[in-house]
Amino acid sequence: MNPKIRFFNPFLTKINSTSIPKKMALVVNNKPHPLCILAVDDLKLHLNHQLEWKHNFGLSEEKSSPIIGKMFGVLVVETNEKEIGYLAAFSGKLAGGNHHSRFVPPIFDSLSIESFLNNGMKELTRINQEIKRLELHSNKVNQEQIKKLKIIRKNNSASLQKDLFDQYYFVNNLGKSKSLNELFKIASNKKPPSGAGECAAPKLLQYAFQNKMKPLAIAEFWWGLSPKSNFWKHDHFYPCCKEKCEPILTHMLSGIECE
Repeated sequence: MNPKIRFFNPFLTKINSTSIPKKMALVVNNKPHPLCILAVDDLKLHLNHQLEWKHNFGLSEEKSSPIIGKMFGVLVVETNEKEIGYLAAFSGKLAGGNHHSRFVPPIFDSLSIESFLNNGMKELTRINQEIKRLELHSNKVNQEQIKKLKIIRKNNSASLQKDLFDQYYFVNNLGKSKSLNELFKIASNKKPPSGAGECAAPKLLQYAFQNKMKPLAIAEFWWGLSPKSNFWKHDHFYPCCKEKCEPILTHMLSGIECE
């Protein structure tokens, strides 16, 4: 790993200049660029042998925690020193956390103790507990109070979600930065869906641009079992999602010619 740039993983094999794409390569028909396959093979070795954290992907006999398959991503990049390597990321959280060696950090760390989100969630928990307490002794007065609390809970939740999305800012290759709320308003005049900004691709591009690296090829693959949907298959490649990522990536890839 390049000590100058954290999370940068140089390829151990020599990369022929003819194998470097002239335009940024995306996953097309579930087929990634060969350099992405090289990066993914290296990342799989890490997933199979690392001892830093535990996450139940459903690939072993582990049954003490829920099975949660995970989308991982790699971004092949070129540094200012013309070194070719890759960055890695995971969607959402991994093993209950946002920060793990080998993987780039999140756009916004919602798990931080100092995060306003923690205080907001504590207040929502308090309201939920109060509603449950009142429901145990149901009467006319309590029903009115429950109704008021549910309205407060709904408003607080919507306000907290908006404030959370306002913390997500995405930079592109041109140095322009826009918030998640702004990007979805421009694209569809709708609010961002839950989990937007947590996918692997935006994390990878953000880190690359912030560290003056040129993106060359990107790919995302599913690792583990998916108890919720048969769509996600272990060790299969997938294009970046439209619902959560298209408005973000349209902005982030502005000015970059893609295959």
